[in-house]
Amino acid sequence: MADTIKVAEYLFTRVKQLGADAIHGVPGDFNLNLLDYVEPLGLLWVGNANELNAGYAADGYSRIRGIGAIVTTFGVGELSAINAIAGAYAERAPVVHIVGTPDRATQDGQVRVHHTFNDGNFRRFGQMHAHVTVAQTSLRDPLTASQEIDRVLQQCLIHSRPVYIEVPVDMVEAPVRAASLKTPIGLPEPLETPAVSDAVGQVLEKIYAAKRTVILFDGECRALGISELVQSISEATKLPTWTTSYGRGLIDESIPNFQGVYRGSFDEQSVQEFFKQADLVLVFGPHFSTTNSYALTAKPISDISIVFSDNEIEIGGKVFHDIPARLGVSKLLAQLDSSKLARYSAIDLQSLPWQQTQLEALANVQKDDVISHSKLWDLFAAFVRPGDIVMGETGTSGYGVREMRTPPNVRVFAPVTWLSIGYMLPAAQGAAFAQRQMQQQANGAQNSVVKSGRTILFIGDGSLQMTVQEISTIIRHELDVIIVVLNNDGYTIERAIHGLKEGYNDVAAWRYLGAPNFFGAKEGTYTASARTWGELEAVLASKKLSDGKGLRMVELLLDREDVPRGPLTMLMGKEQKRMEGLKTKPATIP
Repeated sequence: MADTIKVAEYLFTRVKQLGADAIHGVPGDFNLNLLDYVEPLGLLWVGNANELNAGYAADGYSRIRGIGAIVTTFGVGELSAINAIAGAYAERAPVVHIVGTPDRATQDGQVRVHHTFNDGNFRRFGQMHAHVTVAQTSLRDPLTASQEIDRVLQQCLIHSRPVYIEVPVDMVEAPVRAASLKTPIGLPEPLETPAVSDAVGQVLEKIYAAKRTVILFDGECRALGISELVQSISEATKLPTWTTSYGRGLIDESIPNFQGVYRGSFDEQSVQEFFKQADLVLVFGPHFSTTNSYALTAKPISDISIVFSDNEIEIGGKVFHDIPARLGVSKLLAQLDSSKLARYSAIDLQSLPWQQTQLEALANVQKDDVISHSKLWDLFAAFVRPGDIVMGETGTSGYGVREMRTPPNVRVFAPVTWLSIGYMLPAAQGAAFAQRQMQQQANGAQNSVVKSGRTILFIGDGSLQMTVQEISTIIRHELDVIIVVLNNDGYTIERAIHGLKEGYNDVAAWRYLGAPNFFGAKEGTYTASARTWGELEAVLASKKLSDGKGLRMVELLLDREDVPRGPLTMLMGKEQKRMEGLKTKPATIP
């Protein structure tokens, strides 16, 4: 290795070392020189339709691959992406946002250039990003540039949140020392202090004393790097284990003691009763947003909970600080003696519905009946295969995928906290890219096309209109993505909340299955539509859909007011009653 290397080479080499083999983004005048170094360093330039889509795609990529990266230009480009970066921060997706900025002389001279507010202040956009990223830097000095890059990237790994790196045009080719590239960027080694042993000891005492313990696995286990450890605890103890929507697919859901998504007061009565009888709940990687916790009803009572989060263990409301989650959970696994645990009787477990026979779907419907959410998700569950990625956009799709029972090794993306509609389509592109690259590397054939798992996206017509351009990126890179459009003629989730019949919840009526052709798909790309159960049965039986390659697209036509069971059913019922009340209310003269 040469003694020196250019800043751009150093930066992209580090990103590649951390696991990102693709760079999302959009070219712009202040990042063009930077982009010259992407592909020569063995990285794939994806190229997106716009910066917002690129940010969503990098987020989806990072949740599969462990880190993602996006390059935008200064000002207009980075602000187009900032909504996606904020969502990645909220939901702990490790994304590196690299911004090409004007050269240092232009900035220091406060020159009135384009993409600014024409006031000579070049720090505004970086200041905005400081609120939605965990670490930031502007590379102004070649002597410290490599250290700054390493510092910021390590923070991205530690916190599993976005970071922000500005590269002025004249810094792209500035020389920096290359020696540090030989030392990988990793997580700091945790310290095993007496406080760690004391906390873990108290956790074990609580577990051994409990008569009815359950496990609740949440999605921040991914960010904390403890998913496999928690699965080992669940398998060793055989304790009933639930997940949240955010945790779907992060552990093997086929293990006998897995019980599905815990839905709090919206769950089956038998599950609610089972949880009420628990005297200890082990919570791993909590993320108790209202959406992820069913309006907080799935959040366990603090008094009977032991909670493992970033650097704390909370036992019955008492917090033990400075205990990294991976260290605490690994020590718990190593010291846990499952023979000391109280066991549930077979009778206790019989009341839990998840392991019972799956609801019969298509067998119990009339083929001429219109499709509805009541059985749709049971039906599609049989379509999912091991290795697939399943994604449900914010709306009815997001609530639907929560209900699906999936085979092992299936990742499920559902709405968690940010809920920016349109996110899932670009995220599906990013996730599909990450999946394919991982498959290629696993097969030792990075430069050849190999069979990879499918990415199956369920998205409403309203959400699709937000980010539909990203279909073109899926087509251009021949990604294996199945898009299922739930066309319910507008924003049904918003209708359920308020405005059941209002025009503001309507969207334009597009010919959705014309999108592949418009965006350049090859002739013969699979498309199909279904309004009845019989038509859907024929669609799902098609080998072109299930076993085809590249983009495939299906449109399902549903009723405006049809929603999956759970919170949306309750909301829709209330809104329907409200509308009925307005009909019967006598008119008044103002």
